[in-house]
Amino acid sequence: MERHTAVVAIETALSEVLERPVSGLTEGTRLFDDLHLDSTSVLEMLMALEDAIDISVDPENLDMEDFASVGSLTDYVLSQQAPSGV
Repeated sequence: MERHTAVVAIETALSEVLERPVSGLTEGTRLFDDLHLDSTSVLEMLMALEDAIDISVDPENLDMEDFASVGSLTDYVLSQQAPSGV
């Protein structure tokens, strides 16, 4: 998956969870400070991403640093993809 595709998927998931349009995100957009996410909305967003882009999230491996910004979340999402050819 390309990075841009992951960012678009994150925007879509955030729009669904926050119940308002979310667009124009940059990699520097802070999830908690700028978008006012809380722990419940983060979990809802991860579930939406699991369904939308077929990733698997292990709650035991979550690190708050992964949710600092759209860029760090994009890195996390890309790291959770199944290896190609599997």
